[in-house]
Amino acid sequence: MRRTSFRAVTVATATATLIAAGITAASAGTAAGTDAPDASRYAPGLVAAMERDLGLDTAEAIDRLRTDEALSATAHTLIKSLEATSLEKQYAGSWVEGDELYVAVTDKTAAAQVRAAGATAVTVDRSLAALDRIATRAYEAAPEADVASAYVDVESNTVVLEVAEGAKAAATKAVRAAGVPAGSVSVVEVAEMPRTFINVIGGNAYYIGGARCSVGFSATGGFVTAGHCGVRGATTSQPSGTFQVSSFPGNDYAYVNTGTDDTLVGAVNNYSGGTVNVAGSTAAAVGATVCRSGSTTGWHCGTIQALNASVTYAEGTVSGLIRTNVCAEPGDSGGSLLAGTQAQGMTSGGSGNCRSGGTTYFQPVNEALSAAGVSLITTGGGGGTPGGCSGEESAFSGSLSSGGQAAEPGTSGFTSGSGTITGCLDGPSGTDFDLYLQKVSGGAWTTVARAITTSPDERVTYTGTSGTYRWVVVSYTGSGSYTGGWSTP
Repeated sequence: MRRTSFRAVTVATATATLIAAGITAASAGTAAGTDAPDASRYAPGLVAAMERDLGLDTAEAIDRLRTDEALSATAHTLIKSLEATSLEKQYAGSWVEGDELYVAVTDKTAAAQVRAAGATAVTVDRSLAALDRIATRAYEAAPEADVASAYVDVESNTVVLEVAEGAKAAATKAVRAAGVPAGSVSVVEVAEMPRTFINVIGGNAYYIGGARCSVGFSATGGFVTAGHCGVRGATTSQPSGTFQVSSFPGNDYAYVNTGTDDTLVGAVNNYSGGTVNVAGSTAAAVGATVCRSGSTTGWHCGTIQALNASVTYAEGTVSGLIRTNVCAEPGDSGGSLLAGTQAQGMTSGGSGNCRSGGTTYFQPVNEALSAAGVSLITTGGGGGTPGGCSGEESAFSGSLSSGGQAAEPGTSGFTSGSGTITGCLDGPSGTDFDLYLQKVSGGAWTTVARAITTSPDERVTYTGTSGTYRWVVVSYTGSGSYTGGWSTP
C-alpha cells in the first residue's frame, strides 16, 4: 500500500516587521514623480522573463514583485501568530490574488485575528489538516497506475485528484468507496501523465553517465538537485562529484558533494547573460510569482498553484511537492525554483512543455538541505555560518535541523534577578530561526517573550521578576549552526 503524508504547509518570505502596513505599502506601485519604474533592484532578466511569460509590462511586473513579497511576508507572520495562540488547527491555507491576501480559517476567533492583521478572512468548512487527510485517503484509494497527482486547492477548500484519460469513473468510484466525504474531492482527467525531466542528450549543467540534469542550489560542499537524477554513490561530471544523499521516489531530492577546486556561488543562471542572487530559502505563498532555471529551456516564470502536492510518476509516488504553472522539459530536472531571491525548490517533473505550456512540480529545497545536513550558499558565497552576538554577558551555540528546537544554555536554564533580560540569536543565513524566553512558573516552563520575525537573527528584551529562565531556539525553516547570547540585570 502506498503511504503518502500530506503535511500542513505554511507560507513565508523575506521580512515581516509590519503586518497590515506591509499590505498597504505593496500596492503603492511606481513612486510619485518618477517617469518609469526602477527595475535595477531586481536580478537581470527577471522582469523581462515575467513580461514574456505572464503578459505584464515593466511597471506591472515590478508592482507584482513588491506585492507578492509583502503579502507572503504577512501570511508568514500571521500563521506564526495563529500557532502562538493555539489556533493553527483552524488554519485552512492562504493565497495571493492581485493585491489581496486571503487566509482561510474554520473558526470565528481565527477569522478575527486574520482581519486584524489586514488580510481578508475566508471562513470554510475544512481545515488544511483535514484536507491533507482527505487527500491521503483519496490518493491511496484510486488505482495507482491511473493517478497523475493530488493536491489541496486552498481557494476552493477541496482536494483535486488528477487521473489519466478514461480513468475518472473508476477513480471516482474508488474514492467514494473509501469513505471520502462527498464534495471534498474533484476528480479531473489530464491529457498527459507527469514524467521526470531527465534527458540523455548532451548540454550544459552536470552529467551522470549519458544523462543530463540541472544543478538546483549551491550548498555546503556541493549542491542539491533532484533525487531521480542519480542514486547514492553515482558520480557526476562537469562539475565532478558524488551523490551522497538521494531519495526517490517518495521524495525527489539529492545532495551531490563536489571537489574542493569547485567554487560554490549563491546564485542562479537566468539565461540572459547574468545571474540571480540567492538570499535565503523562505517559502512563498500560493499564488506568488516564481521563476525556474534549467539547462534545457533556461529561465521561465509562473505562479505557485498549490503546496504539498503528490504526483505519480512511472517510477513511483512523490509527495510534498510545490505545484506550479511554470513550464519545463527533460534536462531541466533538478534545476532551481526562485521566488524573487528566495530559493523554493528543485525541478522534479510534470507535464507539457515550454512551447504550449505545462504543469511542473518542485521538491522543496529546505527538506533537501535538512536531509543532507547542509546549509544553503547565499549571496556573496557564504555558507550560512553565523557570527556571534556581541555585547552580551553570556553566550550559547548549537545547530538545528529544519523544524527542530533546543533549550539554551540547557534544560535547567539560568537564574535572574528582577529587571531587564536581553537576548540575541544569530542564525544561519537563508533560514528562519526564532528565539523564545521561558520562565519556570508553577513547576512548568512558560513562554514570557519571543521574537518570531522571518529573519535568521532575533533579539528579545523582557522586564520581569526574579526566577529561573531559559532560551529556546526554534528552526521554523532551514538548518545550520547558530550562536547567541544574553544578559541579566
